[in-house]
Amino acid sequence: MLKKRILLKLGSNTLTKDTDHISRGKIEDIGRQIAALKDQYEFIIVSSGAIAAAKQFVKIEHNGEEINVKQALASIGQPHLMRIFQENFRELGLFTSQCLLSYSDFENEQTRVNIKNTINVLVANNFIPIINENDTVATDEIKFGDNDKLAGLTASLLSADILIIATNTDGIYTKMSLATSSPKTIVSASDLSELLKEIGASTSTHGTGGMQSKIDAATIAQKAGIETWITNGLKDHFITDALENKSTFTKIKAS
Repeated sequence: MLKKRILLKLGSNTLTKDTDHISRGKIEDIGRQIAALKDQYEFIIVSSGAIAAAKQFVKIEHNGEEINVKQALASIGQPHLMRIFQENFRELGLFTSQCLLSYSDFENEQTRVNIKNTINVLVANNFIPIINENDTVATDEIKFGDNDKLAGLTASLLSADILIIATNTDGIYTKMSLATSSPKTIVSASDLSELLKEIGASTSTHGTGGMQSKIDAATIAQKAGIETWITNGLKDHFITDALENKSTFTKIKAS
């Protein structure tokens, strides 16, 4: 049976459960869902959280001193983040691998082919690629926006069936419902220009994205014929519940 391919994007707020440190419980929750779904779906993860992981460990390992340069924090936090994924997933019989990509990788045709071939080999051998931006060489001009754009580009390159973006809301809310403090989710959309009219410009606590960057990712995915689901990653079972239509989230239809 041909498995459906899910590109799962995990934002910093999901991985920290809106706290100041990476939540092992949340990573275990994600692993349990992937383990339960692995016969029908194959997963590729785009994960933020390296900087959040660094902030958690750097004071312990650096005599209480602070480091404020984001590229340096990402370099410190990335191995910690991968270790947490590896330890929790391995206990569930899942194997992980790390892939660091930068924006320029998607502009070079040979590099695009190499990325695609490598990740397809990993997935075929039951390894879950965990992709992050190569923050140590990134500059503000080429940042992916909390990895949302990276997720859209990767989903497109790897011909995913669904792009699931986990955030800290039940999808995209109507502007009117937010104005009255009673959020109402837009459950289905296909016209992204209309969807843009509903969003504000705010970003999340730890992340650098916001709904604008999620719609940007959905735009890339839509052009590639891929559906985008924006779900509440703070909730337990958010992947399985979305797949079984047991939760409220925004589904952006493919073109």
